[in-house]
Amino acid sequence: MGVPIIVTALLGAADFAWADGLRRAHFPPGRNLVPAHLTLFHHLPPSALAEVAARLKRLCAGPPPAAWLVDVMLLGGAVAYRVDSPALLAMRDDLADAFAGLLTPQDQARPRLHITVQNKIAPEVAKGLAATLRQDFRPRPLAITGLAAWHYRGGPWELAMKAMFRG
Repeated sequence: MGVPIIVTALLGAADFAWADGLRRAHFPPGRNLVPAHLTLFHHLPPSALAEVAARLKRLCAGPPPAAWLVDVMLLGGAVAYRVDSPALLAMRDDLADAFAGLLTPQDQARPRLHITVQNKIAPEVAKGLAATLRQDFRPRPLAITGLAAWHYRGGPWELAMKAMFRG
């Protein structure tokens, strides 16, 4: 039996190091099973992997989408950085159209793009971290360098494929 496929946008090296460092510093250690990421789809069926891979490669034939970190988000027991990228959302929309009959309810909704740095903690702890991160936050560009598909096996993700933007 196959396992679900997760699709993410890949961050540039410097942005990944920054976000993953925050995640390691603030995520509950026993629950931090994956590195920093920007999820586009949470659960595609494993039978779609070949088509997912082909479509991600085609999308990456062009230039990387412009993206910005625009805000610190408080999500109850989680803290994240909100990402604004109309071009990345357009790519995601194309994929959603292609896989419309296969999407879970969560993936049918257009996401609020974000990078989570803390999750599954008490809301008052999250509120404190969000306030701290907001003190020095300034919107800035975020490098998106590729797209990837991952196997979800209940713990750390296993890379199924990745494609890097070439334009």
